[in-house]
Amino acid sequence: MRIPTIYTDASLDTPASGSPACSNVIEGNAAHHIANVLRMKPGDQVRLFNGDGFFYHATLVTCAKKQISVEITQVEASTSESSLHTHLGQVMSRGDRMDYAIQKSTELGVNEITPLMSERCELKLKAERENKRLEHWQQVAISAAEQCGRASVPVIHPVCSLDEWLRRQGTQGLSLVFHHRDTQNLTQIQTAPSHVNLLIGPEGGLSADEIARARQANFLACTFGPRVMRTETAPVACLSILQWLWGDFQGPQT
Repeated sequence: MRIPTIYTDASLDTPASGSPACSNVIEGNAAHHIANVLRMKPGDQVRLFNGDGFFYHATLVTCAKKQISVEITQVEASTSESSLHTHLGQVMSRGDRMDYAIQKSTELGVNEITPLMSERCELKLKAERENKRLEHWQQVAISAAEQCGRASVPVIHPVCSLDEWLRRQGTQGLSLVFHHRDTQNLTQIQTAPSHVNLLIGPEGGLSADEIARARQANFLACTFGPRVMRTETAPVACLSILQWLWGDFQGPQT
């Protein structure tokens, strides 16, 4: 039986030196998922993580509907994180397209995601609804991290205006804005970065003025092909290329 990997927001105590195990209580969504969705029982094995970069191998001791207790027997450092830190600025979209972008970006190793507002942004959120959407998007990232074997969960930042995000990110690492009308590609960048900020526009794209403002904020305009991609496809393509060049695969630079 495959051992499930489950995220918990609890602090996890680890076994002291010479001790075979350490008891912990798990509540909330993690307990519900283990007890009610997976229907696990005492004695079953589970691998927990809380975003600190470690996996906690544990055995279920008690299993109630809202609370479970586990004994942590082993702590394992994750090897699934990329050496490249990536921050995705994604203009918000309707329906499940934003969910898809967050899910796949998490699978591709993104560290931070900021939902953005722009001239052509389709989604307008009031305060209460915005908070609910942020909670939902964070859960999407958690579920994707569980599925793909990450021990860290990308941070979903509060919704931000495009100009504010440009000001914040333009001084950190390499900042990129992609659109199909440009001619420069990533292989022309000679120095491998350790931190990349990636700006992806909405359906309909960023306006010429927005691209100009991004350039003024030290964002480098690049292309990753002659075709126009959907807003949810673009981060998948971009992050895959970034991981190949400078991250997971350390591909050849030309």
